[in-house]
Amino acid sequence: MTEKKRTEEEISTEMLEKEIEKELVAETREQRIAREREEDKERAIASWVPKTKLGKEVKEKKIKNLDEILDSKKKILEEQIVDSLIKVKTDLISIGQSKGKFGGGKRRAWKQTQRKKKEGNVPKFSTLAVVGDEKGHVGIGMGSAKETLPARDKAIRTAKLSIIKVKRACSSFDCACDELHSVPFKVEGKCGSVRVILIPAPQGTGLVVAGELKKILSLAGIKDVYSKTFGYQRTTFNLARACIDALKKTNVGGKE
Repeated sequence: MTEKKRTEEEISTEMLEKEIEKELVAETREQRIAREREEDKERAIASWVPKTKLGKEVKEKKIKNLDEILDSKKKILEEQIVDSLIKVKTDLISIGQSKGKFGGGKRRAWKQTQRKKKEGNVPKFSTLAVVGDEKGHVGIGMGSAKETLPARDKAIRTAKLSIIKVKRACSSFDCACDELHSVPFKVEGKCGSVRVILIPAPQGTGLVVAGELKKILSLAGIKDVYSKTFGYQRTTFNLARACIDALKKTNVGGKE
């Protein structure tokens, strides 16, 4: 009986070990794609040959912090500088036309335009990308090409080159925590006819902003904020630029 019990126990432990291994090995498609992207990025940084003085200093690890570059107002001309200093996350902002009859559907990330030529219509795609590390750094960039994926890559590269530092704090009158979860004071940004005002909010409020601005603020590391918007807000490009203009003004009056 004892031998049978031992064999049963051994079998059960083996079954459990196999199930655990399967759970560890099994990964979703999104996780696999994210892992492959990370590996590609690491290989690209390892094989990167810098061409600028700033890039060489970063490659030699003389500069280890992105804030040193931004505080000294040095111009970033290589996207690998940002990739090697911070862990970048990317997203696309919906600036394209709406699908469906009379434009009633959901807006797309790709804005499609076309030119008339002798050989026919020549389409062009443009998109607006936002990058950030959720720790006080964010940037947006526009990219256009004849196909969608090259346009996305151009937009992400431009966004990395135009990354800015965002000062965060807990400055709401009814919140007294020590976490950096909101803007330090009331700031206003403007682009075209659009004005965006960001107001500090207590912890747990969330992002009380337009849908596309949530992507920018979350990648900047801001979790709670109130907002007011004025002007023609359907022009998403101007709305995003106004939000970035407001975030730039958080650096006035001190450093984080």
